[in-house]
Amino acid sequence: MSVLGTPWVAAAAARVMQGLAAVTLDMVARRRGMTVPEFAGNTDDITIPTSIAPARAVVYRPAGQDPCPPVHVNFHGGGFVMRGVRLDDPLCRYLAAEAEVVVVNVDYVVAPQHPFPAPPRQAFEVVRWVAEHGAEHGWDGGRLTVGGQSAGGGLAAAVARQALEQGGPPIALQVLHYPPLDLATPAGDKRSAIDKPMLRPWMGEVFDSAYVPDRRARTDRLVSPANPADTADLTGIAPALVLTAAFDRLRAEGERYAQRLRQAGALVEHRDVPQADHGYDMNDADKARQTYAVIARRVRQATRPSTPIPD
Repeated sequence: MSVLGTPWVAAAAARVMQGLAAVTLDMVARRRGMTVPEFAGNTDDITIPTSIAPARAVVYRPAGQDPCPPVHVNFHGGGFVMRGVRLDDPLCRYLAAEAEVVVVNVDYVVAPQHPFPAPPRQAFEVVRWVAEHGAEHGWDGGRLTVGGQSAGGGLAAAVARQALEQGGPPIALQVLHYPPLDLATPAGDKRSAIDKPMLRPWMGEVFDSAYVPDRRARTDRLVSPANPADTADLTGIAPALVLTAAFDRLRAEGERYAQRLRQAGALVEHRDVPQADHGYDMNDADKARQTYAVIARRVRQATRPSTPIPD
């Protein structure tokens, strides 16, 4: 086993990522007004019971007149090791306003304290709870979408897979934004079109070793659905919007999974963002707005299929 899989390295990685999370959160706070200043957001906090641990979530409510709007469950990024529910605050406020959905932004458990399979199992339990408890909290759990950025996109894909295998809840759309979908392939083997992409091989090794210490488990379908080892029939899985970034090391696995979803009849759209790297929406407001508009349009179409939405 690589030294990167030893407990002391995983713990050190967690400390490093906690420091990075603090810096990133500060960037988000300073950038919040720049990205979507017109969407103030109406939020409250809830706690969702799961068998793994209680999951805190920030709930964003739209300003429209629908007394029971659809609901979108969002999972933030952070390499499966970073807590940072506020990282996606601009996206969540945008979706609440433009897609007119309640957004449940989940603070899920992370590694190394909660390695695989705890995060995807908790994520699925959260989505199932959201689907079943809408009447109590002011949303329509029967009009449900899920999504996430980076690691959160991987969790959204895992939620959709579990929903397929367990017969629900029905998911109208899964949004996978530059997701990691093949942890079985070493990070150093993943290529980029630029010399110094944002994701470095050492980062992938640290994240993957903390999240899935047992390398044999990295071919699991909830971790690596884009790896050739996963050959299950995906017919009936939730429709998907897959968004990749042209310079991202994760682009190829996102493209492979989009193709697999297309073969299963589940791909709504695959869009590759040009001249963009992993996490581009954190520092490029124009590209962020363009992509968030695509997500909002597709979420709205999925939850209100009878309403024509212009491109």
